[in-house]
Amino acid sequence: MIASDQLVTALATGALPTFAVLVGILINNQRLNDFARAVDVRFADTNRHIDDGKELLRAEMFRMEQVIDARLKHLEEYLQR
Repeated sequence: MIASDQLVTALATGALPTFAVLVGILINNQRLNDFARAVDVRFADTNRHIDDGKELLRAEMFRMEQVIDARLKHLEEYLQR
């Protein structure tokens, strides 16, 4: 019986802490994965906002280009008279 008590004690002192550390590592890994997904979503949203801003600026610049072209055409016609 003494040998089996020593075996139980050895397993309890060696296996339980190892198991507890393993569970902690797995939980922490899951939390890190959740955090990484949240960061990825945040970066995707930021990139989308930047792309929206670029498209808006591109559209405004195109509109300004058309206005300037129309004014230059008007001046050219006026100066050719």
